[in-house]
Amino acid sequence: MNARRLAQRLRAGLRGWGGVSAMAVVCALALALVLLLPRTQSVGAAATGAGQGLAHGLRAKADKKCDNGKYPQDQSLSPSGTSATQKNVDTIKTRGRLVVGVDTNSYRWGYLNPNNADGELEGFDIDLAHRIARDLLGDGDKVTFKAIPTSRRIDAINDGEVDMVVRTMTINCDRLGQVDFSAPYFKTGQQVLAPKNSSITGYNATLAGKKVCSADTSTAHDNLTTDKGKRIPASTDIGTVVPNQLDCLVKLQLGEVDAVVTDGALAASQAAQDPTVELKGGLFTDEYYGVAMKRGSEDLVRQVNRTLANYIKDGGWADSYQKWLHPTMDQNGRKSPSATPPEATYR
Repeated sequence: MNARRLAQRLRAGLRGWGGVSAMAVVCALALALVLLLPRTQSVGAAATGAGQGLAHGLRAKADKKCDNGKYPQDQSLSPSGTSATQKNVDTIKTRGRLVVGVDTNSYRWGYLNPNNADGELEGFDIDLAHRIARDLLGDGDKVTFKAIPTSRRIDAINDGEVDMVVRTMTINCDRLGQVDFSAPYFKTGQQVLAPKNSSITGYNATLAGKKVCSADTSTAHDNLTTDKGKRIPASTDIGTVVPNQLDCLVKLQLGEVDAVVTDGALAASQAAQDPTVELKGGLFTDEYYGVAMKRGSEDLVRQVNRTLANYIKDGGWADSYQKWLHPTMDQNGRKSPSATPPEATYR
Protein backbone atom coordinates (compact mmCIF):
# COMPACT_ATOMS: atom_id res chain seq x y z
CA MET A 1 0.00 0.00 0.00
CA ASN A 2 1.53 3.36 -0.97
CA ALA A 3 1.59 6.39 1.34
CA ARG A 4 -1.36 8.15 -0.36
CA ARG A 5 -3.65 5.11 -0.17
CA LEU A 6 -2.61 4.61 3.47
CA ALA A 7 -3.50 8.21 4.25
CA GLN A 8 -6.90 7.86 2.57
CA ARG A 9 -7.71 4.71 4.47
CA LEU A 10 -6.61 6.25 7.76
CA ARG A 11 -8.75 9.37 7.20
CA ALA A 12 -11.74 7.18 6.36
CA GLY A 13 -11.27 5.24 9.57
CA LEU A 14 -11.50 8.44 11.61
CA ARG A 15 -14.94 9.56 10.47
CA GLY A 16 -16.76 7.90 13.34
CA TRP A 17 -14.83 9.84 16.01
CA GLY A 18 -17.41 12.61 16.42
CA GLY A 19 -16.64 15.32 18.91
CA VAL A 20 -12.86 15.01 18.68
CA SER A 21 -10.97 17.90 17.20
CA ALA A 22 -9.06 17.37 13.97
CA MET A 23 -5.72 17.80 15.64
CA ALA A 24 -6.50 15.36 18.40
CA VAL A 25 -7.63 12.83 15.84
CA VAL A 26 -4.43 13.17 13.88
CA CYS A 27 -2.35 12.74 17.03
CA ALA A 28 -4.36 9.69 18.04
CA LEU A 29 -3.92 8.30 14.55
CA ALA A 30 -0.17 8.73 14.74
CA LEU A 31 -0.06 7.09 18.14
CA ALA A 32 -2.12 4.16 16.86
CA LEU A 33 0.37 3.63 14.08
CA VAL A 34 3.20 3.80 16.58
CA LEU A 35 1.73 1.21 18.87
CA LEU A 36 -0.16 -1.24 16.71
CA LEU A 37 1.86 -1.77 13.55
CA PRO A 38 4.92 -3.23 15.31
CA ARG A 39 2.72 -5.93 16.83
CA THR A 40 1.47 -7.15 13.46
CA GLN A 41 4.65 -7.23 11.39
CA SER A 42 8.36 -7.82 11.57
CA VAL A 43 10.18 -4.81 12.95
CA GLY A 44 13.32 -5.90 11.17
CA ALA A 45 11.59 -5.83 7.80
CA ALA A 46 10.09 -2.42 8.44
CA ALA A 47 13.31 -0.85 9.62
CA THR A 48 15.90 -2.28 7.24
CA GLY A 49 16.67 1.20 5.98
CA ALA A 50 17.04 2.40 9.56
CA GLY A 51 19.68 -0.16 10.37
CA GLN A 52 21.66 0.54 7.24
CA GLY A 53 21.66 4.29 7.82
CA LEU A 54 22.64 4.11 11.46
CA ALA A 55 25.37 1.58 10.74
CA HIS A 56 27.39 4.28 8.95
CA GLY A 57 28.72 5.26 12.36
CA LEU A 58 29.22 8.43 14.36
CA ARG A 59 32.25 10.64 14.73
CA ALA A 60 33.65 10.95 18.23
CA LYS A 61 32.56 14.52 18.81
CA ALA A 62 29.76 16.90 17.89
CA ASP A 63 30.17 18.93 14.73
CA LYS A 64 31.51 22.12 16.30
CA LYS A 65 32.99 23.53 19.47
CA CYS A 66 31.41 26.31 21.48
CA ASP A 67 32.94 29.75 21.99
CA ASN A 68 34.87 28.47 25.01
CA GLY A 69 36.71 25.97 22.78
CA LYS A 70 34.93 22.91 24.20
CA TYR A 71 32.47 20.51 22.61
CA PRO A 72 28.95 21.02 23.95
CA GLN A 73 28.61 17.51 25.40
CA ASP A 74 31.85 17.92 27.40
CA GLN A 75 30.69 20.79 29.61
CA SER A 76 28.69 19.20 32.40
CA LEU A 77 29.72 19.01 36.05
CA SER A 78 31.55 16.10 37.62
CA PRO A 79 29.31 13.89 39.78
CA SER A 80 32.02 13.81 42.44
CA GLY A 81 32.24 17.58 42.82
CA THR A 82 30.77 19.67 45.61
CA SER A 83 28.04 22.25 45.04
CA ALA A 84 27.72 25.48 46.99
CA THR A 85 24.13 24.65 47.88
CA GLN A 86 21.73 21.71 47.83
CA LYS A 87 18.62 23.86 47.49
CA ASN A 88 17.40 22.33 44.22
CA VAL A 89 17.76 18.77 45.45
CA ASP A 90 16.27 19.71 48.83
CA THR A 91 13.24 21.33 47.15
CA ILE A 92 12.49 18.10 45.29
CA LYS A 93 12.98 15.99 48.41
CA THR A 94 10.68 18.23 50.44
CA ARG A 95 8.03 18.01 47.73
CA GLY A 96 8.44 14.25 47.64
CA ARG A 97 8.13 13.98 43.86
CA LEU A 98 10.30 14.66 40.85
CA VAL A 99 8.56 16.52 38.02
CA VAL A 100 9.92 15.59 34.59
CA GLY A 101 9.03 16.94 31.15
CA VAL A 102 8.81 14.12 28.63
CA ASP A 103 7.42 13.14 25.26
CA THR A 104 4.28 11.01 25.28
CA ASN A 105 4.10 10.05 21.62
CA SER A 106 7.59 8.96 20.54
CA TYR A 107 7.54 5.21 20.08
CA ARG A 108 10.05 3.41 22.32
CA TRP A 109 11.28 6.69 23.86
CA GLY A 110 8.28 8.10 25.70
CA TYR A 111 4.78 6.98 24.76
CA LEU A 112 1.43 5.77 26.04
CA ASN A 113 0.88 2.10 25.27
CA PRO A 114 -2.83 1.18 25.06
CA ASN A 115 -1.83 -2.43 25.67
CA ASN A 116 -0.54 -1.43 29.11
CA ALA A 117 -3.48 -1.88 31.48
CA ASP A 118 -1.90 0.51 34.00
CA GLY A 119 -1.80 3.35 31.47
CA GLU A 120 1.79 4.10 32.38
CA LEU A 121 4.26 5.83 30.08
CA GLU A 122 6.92 3.59 28.59
CA GLY A 123 10.22 3.96 26.77
CA PHE A 124 13.95 4.59 27.04
CA ASP A 125 13.62 8.15 28.35
CA ILE A 126 10.92 7.06 30.79
CA ASP A 127 13.19 4.38 32.24
CA LEU A 128 15.90 6.98 32.81
CA ALA A 129 13.48 9.34 34.54
CA HIS A 130 12.34 6.55 36.88
CA ARG A 131 15.97 5.78 37.72
CA ILE A 132 16.72 9.44 38.51
CA ALA A 133 13.69 9.52 40.82
CA ARG A 134 14.78 6.30 42.51
CA ASP A 135 18.27 7.60 43.26
CA LEU A 136 16.98 10.99 44.39
CA LEU A 137 13.89 9.99 46.38
CA GLY A 138 14.40 6.29 47.07
CA ASP A 139 11.42 5.29 44.92
CA GLY A 140 11.38 5.27 41.11
CA ASP A 141 7.63 5.78 41.09
CA LYS A 142 7.85 9.14 42.85
CA VAL A 143 7.89 10.97 39.55
CA THR A 144 5.26 13.10 37.86
CA PHE A 145 5.47 13.21 34.07
CA LYS A 146 4.40 16.27 32.12
CA ALA A 147 3.94 16.12 28.36
CA ILE A 148 6.10 18.85 26.83
CA PRO A 149 6.15 19.61 23.09
CA THR A 150 9.51 19.89 21.37
CA SER A 151 9.10 23.65 21.03
CA ARG A 152 8.55 24.22 24.79
CA ARG A 153 11.30 22.14 26.36
CA ILE A 154 13.41 25.09 27.46
CA ASP A 155 10.46 27.30 28.43
CA ALA A 156 9.03 24.53 30.62
CA ILE A 157 12.30 24.39 32.56
CA ASN A 158 12.79 28.14 32.91
CA ASP A 159 9.14 28.73 33.83
CA GLY A 160 9.42 26.22 36.68
CA GLU A 161 6.87 23.79 35.23
CA VAL A 162 9.31 20.89 35.54
CA ASP A 163 12.49 20.06 37.44
CA MET A 164 14.10 18.65 34.32
CA VAL A 165 13.41 17.52 30.77
CA VAL A 166 14.25 13.98 29.65
CA ARG A 167 13.07 14.13 26.07
CA THR A 168 15.64 13.25 23.38
CA MET A 169 17.09 16.74 23.80
CA THR A 170 20.36 17.43 22.01
CA ILE A 171 23.11 19.25 23.90
CA ASN A 172 24.32 22.16 21.79
CA CYS A 173 26.11 25.47 22.29
CA ASP A 174 23.03 27.66 21.99
CA ARG A 175 21.04 25.65 24.52
CA LEU A 176 23.93 25.67 26.99
CA GLY A 177 23.32 29.39 27.30
CA GLN A 178 19.72 28.77 28.33
CA VAL A 179 19.74 25.61 30.48
CA ASP A 180 22.18 23.29 32.22
CA PHE A 181 22.73 19.78 30.89
CA SER A 182 23.79 16.50 32.38
CA ALA A 183 26.56 14.50 30.78
CA PRO A 184 25.36 12.88 27.53
CA TYR A 185 23.30 9.71 27.88
CA PHE A 186 22.79 8.86 24.19
CA LYS A 187 24.46 9.54 20.85
CA THR A 188 22.82 9.70 17.45
CA GLY A 189 22.64 12.13 14.49
CA GLN A 190 20.27 13.82 12.05
CA GLN A 191 18.76 11.81 9.22
CA VAL A 192 16.15 12.05 6.45
CA LEU A 193 12.91 10.05 6.52
CA ALA A 194 10.85 9.71 3.33
CA PRO A 195 8.50 7.30 1.53
CA LYS A 196 10.20 4.17 0.23
CA ASN A 197 9.23 5.02 -3.36
CA SER A 198 10.61 8.56 -3.09
CA SER A 199 13.45 9.77 -5.32
CA ILE A 200 15.07 11.34 -2.24
CA THR A 201 18.32 9.58 -1.34
CA GLY A 202 19.46 11.60 1.67
CA TYR A 203 20.43 15.05 2.88
CA ASN A 204 21.61 16.14 -0.54
CA ALA A 205 20.63 17.53 -3.96
CA THR A 206 17.67 15.14 -4.20
CA LEU A 207 15.81 17.46 -1.79
CA ALA A 208 15.56 20.06 -4.56
CA GLY A 209 11.98 21.31 -4.82
CA LYS A 210 10.85 19.03 -2.00
CA LYS A 211 8.83 20.01 1.07
CA VAL A 212 10.68 19.05 4.24
CA CYS A 213 9.20 19.03 7.74
CA SER A 214 11.00 19.61 11.05
CA ALA A 215 10.07 20.45 14.63
CA ASP A 216 10.25 24.02 15.92
CA THR A 217 13.41 24.80 17.98
CA SER A 218 14.87 21.39 17.04
CA THR A 219 18.44 20.90 15.86
CA ALA A 220 16.95 19.52 12.64
CA HIS A 221 15.23 22.86 11.98
CA ASP A 222 18.45 24.73 12.81
CA ASN A 223 20.42 22.57 10.36
CA LEU A 224 17.88 23.02 7.58
CA THR A 225 17.92 26.78 8.04
CA THR A 226 21.73 26.94 8.02
CA ASP A 227 22.22 24.47 5.16
CA LYS A 228 19.57 25.79 2.72
CA GLY A 229 21.41 26.83 -0.43
CA LYS A 230 24.59 25.11 0.80
CA ARG A 231 24.43 21.44 1.75
CA ILE A 232 20.87 21.24 0.44
CA PRO A 233 19.40 23.07 -2.59
CA ALA A 234 18.02 26.58 -2.23
CA SER A 235 14.77 25.30 -3.76
CA THR A 236 14.15 22.98 -0.81
CA ASP A 237 10.97 24.11 0.97
CA ILE A 238 11.71 24.03 4.71
CA GLY A 239 8.68 26.10 5.71
CA THR A 240 6.75 23.24 7.35
CA VAL A 241 7.59 23.54 11.05
CA VAL A 242 5.55 21.79 13.76
CA PRO A 243 5.49 21.83 17.58
CA ASN A 244 6.22 18.08 17.92
CA GLN A 245 8.49 16.03 15.70
CA LEU A 246 5.88 13.24 15.45
CA ASP A 247 3.56 15.73 13.73
CA CYS A 248 6.00 15.58 10.81
CA LEU A 249 5.41 11.86 10.42
CA VAL A 250 1.66 12.48 10.24
CA LYS A 251 2.17 15.11 7.54
CA LEU A 252 4.39 12.69 5.64
CA GLN A 253 1.75 9.97 5.87
CA LEU A 254 -0.93 12.37 4.63
CA GLY A 255 1.22 13.42 1.68
CA GLU A 256 1.54 17.02 2.88
CA VAL A 257 5.35 16.92 2.87
CA ASP A 258 7.94 14.91 0.94
CA ALA A 259 10.42 14.24 3.75
CA VAL A 260 11.16 14.65 7.43
CA VAL A 261 14.46 15.59 9.04
CA THR A 262 14.87 14.49 12.65
CA ASP A 263 17.23 12.57 14.91
CA GLY A 264 18.17 9.21 13.42
CA ALA A 265 17.21 7.38 16.62
CA LEU A 266 13.68 8.80 16.47
CA ALA A 267 13.48 8.30 12.71
CA ALA A 268 14.39 4.62 13.14
CA SER A 269 11.40 4.13 15.42
CA GLN A 270 9.16 5.97 12.98
CA ALA A 271 10.39 3.82 10.09
CA ALA A 272 9.61 0.73 12.18
CA GLN A 273 6.05 1.86 12.88
CA ASP A 274 5.18 2.68 9.25
CA PRO A 275 6.16 0.21 6.50
CA THR A 276 5.70 2.82 3.75
CA VAL A 277 8.64 5.01 4.87
CA GLU A 278 12.36 4.50 5.37
CA LEU A 279 15.53 6.34 6.29
CA LYS A 280 17.32 7.89 3.35
CA GLY A 281 21.09 8.17 3.45
CA GLY A 282 23.29 8.17 6.52
CA LEU A 283 23.56 10.38 9.57
CA PHE A 284 24.80 13.84 8.61
CA THR A 285 25.46 15.28 12.08
CA ASP A 286 26.52 14.08 15.53
CA GLU A 287 23.99 14.52 18.32
CA TYR A 288 24.27 13.85 22.05
CA TYR A 289 21.18 13.77 24.25
CA GLY A 290 21.33 15.17 27.77
CA VAL A 291 18.99 15.75 30.70
CA ALA A 292 18.18 19.48 30.76
CA MET A 293 17.75 21.48 33.99
CA LYS A 294 17.48 25.12 34.99
CA ARG A 295 20.63 27.22 34.80
CA GLY A 296 22.52 27.26 38.07
CA SER A 297 21.18 23.90 39.29
CA GLU A 298 24.64 22.61 40.09
CA ASP A 299 23.53 20.26 42.85
CA LEU A 300 20.85 18.69 40.68
CA VAL A 301 23.17 18.36 37.69
CA ARG A 302 25.75 16.53 39.82
CA GLN A 303 23.02 14.30 41.23
CA VAL A 304 21.79 13.35 37.75
CA ASN A 305 25.36 12.72 36.58
CA ARG A 306 25.87 10.34 39.52
CA THR A 307 22.76 8.50 38.42
CA LEU A 308 23.95 8.32 34.82
CA ALA A 309 27.36 6.98 35.82
CA ASN A 310 25.81 4.27 37.99
CA TYR A 311 23.04 3.52 35.47
CA ILE A 312 25.65 2.76 32.83
CA LYS A 313 27.97 0.90 35.20
CA ASP A 314 25.36 -1.44 36.67
CA GLY A 315 23.83 -2.39 33.31
CA GLY A 316 20.58 -0.46 33.66
CA TRP A 317 21.29 1.59 30.53
CA ALA A 318 22.09 -1.53 28.48
CA ASP A 319 18.96 -3.31 29.70
CA SER A 320 16.79 -0.35 28.72
CA TYR A 321 18.44 -0.11 25.29
CA GLN A 322 17.90 -3.82 24.69
CA LYS A 323 14.25 -3.60 25.67
CA TRP A 324 13.25 -0.45 23.80
CA LEU A 325 15.75 0.46 21.09
CA HIS A 326 17.44 -2.75 19.98
CA PRO A 327 14.43 -3.86 17.87
CA THR A 328 14.52 -0.72 15.73
CA MET A 329 18.18 0.31 15.75
CA ASP A 330 20.21 -2.92 15.55
CA GLN A 331 19.63 -4.51 12.15
CA ASN A 332 21.00 -7.38 10.07
CA GLY A 333 23.04 -8.72 12.98
CA ARG A 334 24.89 -5.42 13.39
CA LYS A 335 24.89 -3.19 16.43
CA SER A 336 24.09 0.46 15.90
CA PRO A 337 26.81 2.90 17.03
CA SER A 338 24.13 4.19 19.41
CA ALA A 339 24.11 0.84 21.23
CA THR A 340 27.11 1.96 23.30
CA PRO A 341 26.53 4.72 25.86
CA PRO A 342 28.68 7.81 25.31
CA GLU A 343 31.63 8.36 27.61
CA ALA A 344 31.35 11.35 29.90
CA THR A 345 33.94 14.12 29.79
CA TYR A 346 33.38 16.77 32.46
CA ARG A 347 34.50 20.36 32.41
